[in-house]
Amino acid sequence: MDINTSSAFYAGLGAIQAGQNRVDQAAQQIASSTSQSTDYQAERLRGVDRSQQMDLATSTVELALGKQEVELGVKVAKASDELLGRFIDTYA
Repeated sequence: MDINTSSAFYAGLGAIQAGQNRVDQAAQQIASSTSQSTDYQAERLRGVDRSQQMDLATSTVELALGKQEVELGVKVAKASDELLGRFIDTYA
């Protein structure tokens, strides 16, 4: 029986890293879009630029997706670790 839990474990770690990268990028985009000058913010209150509003919405969605990707990666890594522990306990 060939059980390769290390590949599942590393897939989980890869998902965690990819999710963290997505969160970092989205957070950076959100921070850069909200750190404009006060003159720009005043103009924005008068008339909202749709393209920037969509960029902020997209970044917010990316932030949530990154969070879920990290959570799912943790579950995969944890399940792989538990499976390996059970496999060793069974055959040890």
